[in-house]
Amino acid sequence: MPIAYIQRLRERYAAHPPYKWAHHTDAPWAPLAKPISKSRLALISSGGFYLEGQPPFEENDTSYRLIPKTVDVRELRIHHHGYSDADVDRDPNCVFPMDRLRELESVGAIGELADVALSFVMVYSPRREIQERAPAMIAELKARSVDAVLLVPV
Repeated sequence: MPIAYIQRLRERYAAHPPYKWAHHTDAPWAPLAKPISKSRLALISSGGFYLEGQPPFEENDTSYRLIPKTVDVRELRIHHHGYSDADVDRDPNCVFPMDRLRELESVGAIGELADVALSFVMVYSPRREIQERAPAMIAELKARSVDAVLLVPV
């Protein structure tokens, strides 16, 4: 079932000034330094996943959650205001494909998975995404020697 995404955004943020979509035309191309089969890959999903014991996301929350790569995806919880989670409740891999990535790791298609995946929920402010969350997530990935990232936007 399709979601009227733009209409939902307009209704949700009716009290705010109209959203100014970010347009970036100068993003640098960053080719992989080594083959994906020899790279450490991290999963990042904006699906709003968290584990029991971690706090759910809140309104305008620029934090993110670390999800161990060993997670049983059936243990994931979701707090997200922007999509219907009925399909994700049936199979979290459609938005958080950890089982598929572990399969790719086991057959050598990717070198290895990072020990954690990152999950978050977008906020209304691109400035906050760029200035607050993105640098923290990049530092997290660099500290874990991640070579490449699979981004699963919602």
